[in-house]
Amino acid sequence: MTRFVDVPTMAKMIQAIGIDQFIEDLADGIEANFVRWEEFDKSPRFGAHNEVGVIELMPTANAERYGFKYVNGHPENINHDLFSVMGFGVLSDMATGYPMLLSELTLATALRTAATSVMAARALARKDSTVMALIGNGAQAEFQAIGFHKVIGITEIRAFDIDPETTEKLIRNLAEFPDINVIACGSVAEAVKGADIVTTITADKAMAQVISADMVEPGMHFNGVGGDCPGKTELAAGVLTQGKVFVEFEPQTRIEGDIQQMPADFPVNHLWKVLAGTEVGRDSAEQVTIFDSVGFAIEDFSALEYIYTQSVQRSLGVDIELVPTPIGPKDLFTHTGRGQLRSVKRKVV
Repeated sequence: MTRFVDVPTMAKMIQAIGIDQFIEDLADGIEANFVRWEEFDKSPRFGAHNEVGVIELMPTANAERYGFKYVNGHPENINHDLFSVMGFGVLSDMATGYPMLLSELTLATALRTAATSVMAARALARKDSTVMALIGNGAQAEFQAIGFHKVIGITEIRAFDIDPETTEKLIRNLAEFPDINVIACGSVAEAVKGADIVTTITADKAMAQVISADMVEPGMHFNGVGGDCPGKTELAAGVLTQGKVFVEFEPQTRIEGDIQQMPADFPVNHLWKVLAGTEVGRDSAEQVTIFDSVGFAIEDFSALEYIYTQSVQRSLGVDIELVPTPIGPKDLFTHTGRGQLRSVKRKVV
């Protein structure tokens, strides 16, 4: 049988664990798998693009388990009261090929994206960071703010969005976290000035320069999340050349990340090596560090592992027969009759 976790079940799981603890647990789980980086099969995600968006499949596996995520990215969906990003995923047993888990990954992707951000910042940002600029206050913003508060110790969020109502939404939703002081800013420059960490999570599918070179200050850590597909960037080239750039899976980031605008030999550093302790992250307090985040399959694999464990331990979700339960290892045909109504014999008197 396959464990099935739908959106209401995921919401129950988040409430039971606590959203901040959920993000921290995921950050730890993703980091543990990044340290095991060389044990995983890795490839850029497969994407089907058109003029309005993309649908992607993100697979990976190690010796024990196989996982994949189906995810879309359609920025214009917000104009039709639809989410821009939605997903679901499957975790399977490598020994038998049987699916262990079918789960929603829309809520979980927001959580794992925040978890990946704080995992990178924990390794790269200055340890005394308390102020973060949050550029783009849409569906991902609350998760980033809560994760950075819980794991990094951010207490002040300087928020900006081209839609002021979106920033108001952010402030309203974060009211239950009184230790996070959210300040609405009138421009990107105002939000970024004096920030220790700058997180960009804009949705426009364009080669944008949300952060310009003149906004960079010594010691800043940039968490570039929104530049995550071909033809979509947030950081100007002049930002990238001022710091040390870290990536997840380089072949994918060269295509999808902010570094897609740079020459093919533009130097990058591999985040997994920093987490494994084989390379140095930040070299000094004054150095600028940049995490060119695009999202990689190992992060979703880690989320699926966590969801499966929690769903079993907490008795959340249901078991479904996603694939046939064997009647006999060579008899599939009999399953075709399982949905038939049995005939009822009537006694004639």
